[in-house]
Amino acid sequence: MPGTGIHGLTGKALIYFTSIFVSLGVFLFGYDQGVMSGIITGPYFRDYFKNPSKAEVGTMVAILEIGALVSSLVVGRVGDIIGRRRTILYGSIIFFVGGALQTLSTNMPMMMLGRIIAGLGVGSLSTIVPVYQSEISPPHNRGKLACIEFSGNIIGYTTSVWVDYFCGYIESDMSWRVPLLMQCVMGALLGFGSLVIVESPRWLLDNDHDEEGIVVIANLYGGGDIHNAKARDEYREIKMNVLLQRMEGERTYSEMFRRYKTRVFIAMSAQALAQLNGINVISYYAPYVFESAGWVGHDAVKMTGINGITYLLSTIPPWYVVDRWGRRVILLTGAVAMAISLSMVSYFIFLDIKSTPTLVVVFVMIYNAAFGYSWGPIPWLYPPEILPLSIRSKGASLSTASNWAFNWLVGEMTPILQEWIKWRLYLLHAFFCVVSFVVVYFIYPETCGVRLEDMDSLFGDASTAMGTPGVRSETGSLVRAGSPVPSLDLRGRPLGSDGNIPPMDIDPPVLNIIDGKPQLRSESTSSRGRVGEWLTRMVGQNRGSSSSPAGETRYAPLDQRDD
Repeated sequence: MPGTGIHGLTGKALIYFTSIFVSLGVFLFGYDQGVMSGIITGPYFRDYFKNPSKAEVGTMVAILEIGALVSSLVVGRVGDIIGRRRTILYGSIIFFVGGALQTLSTNMPMMMLGRIIAGLGVGSLSTIVPVYQSEISPPHNRGKLACIEFSGNIIGYTTSVWVDYFCGYIESDMSWRVPLLMQCVMGALLGFGSLVIVESPRWLLDNDHDEEGIVVIANLYGGGDIHNAKARDEYREIKMNVLLQRMEGERTYSEMFRRYKTRVFIAMSAQALAQLNGINVISYYAPYVFESAGWVGHDAVKMTGINGITYLLSTIPPWYVVDRWGRRVILLTGAVAMAISLSMVSYFIFLDIKSTPTLVVVFVMIYNAAFGYSWGPIPWLYPPEILPLSIRSKGASLSTASNWAFNWLVGEMTPILQEWIKWRLYLLHAFFCVVSFVVVYFIYPETCGVRLEDMDSLFGDASTAMGTPGVRSETGSLVRAGSPVPSLDLRGRPLGSDGNIPPMDIDPPVLNIIDGKPQLRSESTSSRGRVGEWLTRMVGQNRGSSSSPAGETRYAPLDQRDD
């Protein structure tokens, strides 16, 4: 019997409704990256803060990354404890407070404090929103949705530039306060949205809220019908992954680096190289770049806005080619195009001829388009694909943290290097584009079309001896083919139909239906089943209905079956 989703929404409508709201999280990320670029060149801003030096401006812009770095390292664990939805709510509240402090700032220390607090919110949202979206997205277009999510980031960036441009005509301090106030508006919208979106079904089942979990899964994938066959299959697969993960136990950072060093290197280097390739030279300081090429005042900001539109349009093609061409081809071609473009920007600024302003704009746009189609979205897609279930939360936090660390480094050094080495700065980032090409060519494997549970075979570092129900149906056993672990349980007895594993009672809980709505009990403690009790005895864990042990990941996709 059908249940109800948000305001009666179920299926695709519910997924799209939810995606729109959580995409505000990455929108805020992009908006905050771009909003300062137009403000720092404005006359009223410079007069109000007594003409800050390039070093002061660099610190003010880049200090946001300090807060983001700190929060990205801890938010994975916080999201595991309190849930995805509440983490998004608290992240938006923190961002709102930071935006308010920036809007009302009366001196540089207050502005920097607001930037740090906003960074805490941005870091939380940039980490938890991709996790949440991956956990509610169907598998056949997860790569596409990751690229669409990045487009939301660039919409935020482009919006901030045009807000800066039009507010630049305001002849008062409101010319820089209004763009900063817009952060508060978007943060408030996301906060209110987090009150009505569904919780991640993966988190619900991992914390033994099985009744709520089957209702959310039914709303997302079964048209609101808790008896829908597809919804119940989704429930069984997620629950089995949860139970196997508990049996595998916690992975430490030392073991993660020892056993999965290649995967962790790829996850962290993808984000680090994306920043070293120079994108934030343009995102944060585009008006400075265009001013150095001969554009002045409003014209510099206008060129930045036009560049933002080109940047946004370039993020659309990956929606359709990321699952056809593969990840490597996109990254390699993007690195080549960016290296050439940055070299040309450097060359024409060095020549300083009559056509320099136009040519610099052209090659900056080509560079932005190349980044938007390649090194923009793919580094956010790679980590969830390649990291195994047991370390996905830790690895994803480190990946996002590396993004913010190098984000800060580039933001802090750019205005200083623009003053010291001038046109040579772009050659420096062109060099890192070449490094990116070499690293991808020799180290990054192609993950397009590879099932998440088959990544172990791709990297040759199997992380678990047991498979999901899907594996068992294919092989007749819970032991993966080629597993390094013999077919014995922990007591030395053979696994299989004659072993001591109880029947796989991973069916959804039975709910009472009243007036077409499933009735939930206050606690979901009786639905864990015999297999859960068996695994708990084996690993000696005691989990309450809302506990969440440290170090366990919550990234498991909802479906790993072939389409």
